[in-house]
Amino acid sequence: MSVKEVQRLEVVQRVADGVMSQRQAAEALGLSERQLRRLQRGYEEAGAAALVSKKRGRPSNRQIDGVTKGAILERVRERYQGFGPTLAAEYLREDGHVVSKETLRSWMMEAGQWQGTKAKRQRPHPPRLRRPRLGELVQIDGSPHDWFEGRGPRCTLIAFIDDATSRVMAAGFVPVESTQAYLAALQAYVGTYGRPAALYSDRHGIFRKHDPEDDAPTQFQRAIAALGIEGIQALTPQAKGRVERLFQTLQDRLVKAMRLAGINDMPAANAFLPDYLERHNQRFAVPPAAGDDAHQPFDGSADTLSRICALHHLRTLSKDLVLSFNRQRYILQTGGAPRYALRGRKVTVISHADGRLDILHGEEVLPFKVFDAPTTVTSPVDDKTINARVDAIITQRWSDKSRPAPSHPWRRYPDEPASRIGQLANP
Repeated sequence: MSVKEVQRLEVVQRVADGVMSQRQAAEALGLSERQLRRLQRGYEEAGAAALVSKKRGRPSNRQIDGVTKGAILERVRERYQGFGPTLAAEYLREDGHVVSKETLRSWMMEAGQWQGTKAKRQRPHPPRLRRPRLGELVQIDGSPHDWFEGRGPRCTLIAFIDDATSRVMAAGFVPVESTQAYLAALQAYVGTYGRPAALYSDRHGIFRKHDPEDDAPTQFQRAIAALGIEGIQALTPQAKGRVERLFQTLQDRLVKAMRLAGINDMPAANAFLPDYLERHNQRFAVPPAAGDDAHQPFDGSADTLSRICALHHLRTLSKDLVLSFNRQRYILQTGGAPRYALRGRKVTVISHADGRLDILHGEEVLPFKVFDAPTTVTSPVDDKTINARVDAIITQRWSDKSRPAPSHPWRRYPDEPASRIGQLANP
């Protein structure tokens, strides 16, 4: 007997002994008096066996037949290999096979397609309540991962997730997690939604200086300060748990979705992301506690936003109005007008992600001409970009590996007369 049936037996026995009335017994069991009287009659006629469910040992009326079960497992084996039961059940529903995730889990474990694991005990961290409004706090981070499962190069996914709603506001694949990648994502975010109140990141050198005596901001700090956005750094990964859990989810669900879609490179993956994130947000996002939006509009032009979200470098003009940047000299074009006031002045060289350059003195954009031929300048790397640099070196080394020249004997060997094969050369 089950625990529920044992409890019913104890109550029915007390009614039979006259210790409890039928009304009290019905209230204790959550049944109607009529149902209790039916149980009482059965107990008097057949004893405790009358309280055991008659359905025990019989197949459920809702049981899925073996043919359908076999077809579903075959579909999982052919198309959804490596999918967990929850994710596989969602895709099967789109294919027209409606089955609960727990039923599918038991089938997959029975067929050896899934192995159940016990949940690991984790250190408890005190929960932090969500911010009440959309746009008050946005968590940002990047995740280097084999997103294409070996079908394409490793890359990094940069994501912005709202703290109030768990909504993925922006995301994109980039070769490496760099300052310019974050600035490009920031430009797209502000251009679409406006300026959030604060951005929550880790303590990497992209987001803060580690030298207490160096008060110059990083490129990212300068950009968000110009936009009126506060930058906040977390002390631990658990503090920004929403974006960390987002990457855990995407490394499972997004990877498998791109596998099914046949996506093998970053351009195709970035084109695939908007539709996927819309479905992801419908599945995982929650409504905010407050209905109003905390984003503030950006009042500047698109060119102004592009310049803010680019790399800024300070240079000093010579007496000839020439400056040097990345081993090239640039001379200002004054159109014949004397610009003596610019001699020795500080100007800002703005380097855009697409290779364009702007030179600004205050708010004035200065026309210029390139004096030297372009040269390749190797930029320094950090712990987030070192692997990509080494991979590029290895690829270049293999591509530059010497091959036999067209006149090499190895090239002519198949054309040698068959009669000479195996003969010794004349002295």
